[in-house]
Amino acid sequence: MDLAFYERLSKAIAAQFGSNCEVVVHDLKSRDFEHTVAVIENGHVTHRKVGDGPSRVVLEALKETDPDALSDQAGYLMKTHDGRILKCSTVYIRDENGVPEGVFSINYDVTELLMAERAIDSLLHHKEEKKVPDRIPQSVNELLDDLIEQSVQLVGKPVAMMSKEDKIEAIAYLNKAGAFLITRSGDKVSKYFGISKYTLYSYIDAKNSNQD
Repeated sequence: MDLAFYERLSKAIAAQFGSNCEVVVHDLKSRDFEHTVAVIENGHVTHRKVGDGPSRVVLEALKETDPDALSDQAGYLMKTHDGRILKCSTVYIRDENGVPEGVFSINYDVTELLMAERAIDSLLHHKEEKKVPDRIPQSVNELLDDLIEQSVQLVGKPVAMMSKEDKIEAIAYLNKAGAFLITRSGDKVSKYFGISKYTLYSYIDAKNSNQD
């Protein structure tokens, strides 16, 4: 990956669209799962800097064993830790063999535009509430918290009411999302679901066996 080129490209895009436009390049080649941000312009948008950790889409790329299963995404919504809404596009940077070696992302803060849209919409007609966008994490710990919360939402019941099968389903979701690439994630997940680390890995193996 020609990092110098992507740094120049990032500067140009950020300059073109102004301070609300964050441009980020994640480095996947280093395999440093907790410090993937290699280039960032207008980092104040998500309060991130060079050396910070991955977003969910980056973690999925690190976890995915089939490069062809990964596709670029354009125009999806995310939210920041402080609740600002971003319109995002993500492009995978691939080597000569088609293997992702980086992720190029553009995140544009549309919060004020949405506020204006809602003000106009409230005068014209009523719309149903839209799905709340996912959050862009500021750290791998925050990312892990988000993934755990999503796994519970997937099952549809609190941990205290989960059966063994429910926990296997939740943990399978975390495994697929790449949660266990994060250092010491096994300890946190085990504690959250009230199981031992041995049980955690047996649940992962059980789900993988069922899929074989």
